[in-house]
Amino acid sequence: MSLIYVLDLCAVAICAITTTLEARHRDLDLFGVLVIAVISGIGGGTLRDILLGRLPVYWIHDPIYVVVGLSAGMLTFFLGRKISLPKNFFLIPDAIGLALFTVIGTSVSLELGAPWVLADVLGAITGVFGGVLRDILCNQLPLIFRTDIYATASLAGALLFIALDAYALNQAAAMLCAMSTIVVIRLAAIHWHLQLPRLK
Repeated sequence: MSLIYVLDLCAVAICAITTTLEARHRDLDLFGVLVIAVISGIGGGTLRDILLGRLPVYWIHDPIYVVVGLSAGMLTFFLGRKISLPKNFFLIPDAIGLALFTVIGTSVSLELGAPWVLADVLGAITGVFGGVLRDILCNQLPLIFRTDIYATASLAGALLFIALDAYALNQAAAMLCAMSTIVVIRLAAIHWHLQLPRLK
């Protein structure tokens, strides 16, 4: 299995976990949680593939993505009923999922011939769109619009990956650097409440 494939499966699992941790505060049953977990796990990559004309989308070719999302969501659902976690604990694995999806989305976009500017945007879309779907289905304003720096961290990490990849740095090293940058920016934003200027 390629590095991209393994990381992609890990990203789906992490996204399903964060979704389940967040959804458990919304009084949803197991079916509802699993549906949202899977949709959020594959949502960003689905939109990326549609925009790139890569059809059918990736999880149609390889249903293991759905299986991983369901398994991670179900395991988290039952463990979450036994373990007490802080309400906003999901923000930590969410930052990791954001980093994974962003770098994977950027890499896939470059491989399919997207210009670097579009690869940067598509990487960010891959990173944030699953979370947008999660929040909409949980009936709340998406995290991307109501919290400390989020999409900006994704765009910065995607741009760093593109730059490192252009200079022929080892792909694994480039991915690690970019993902670490996203996680650090996101966690720093959470800790110090770093935000972009607001309209008023």
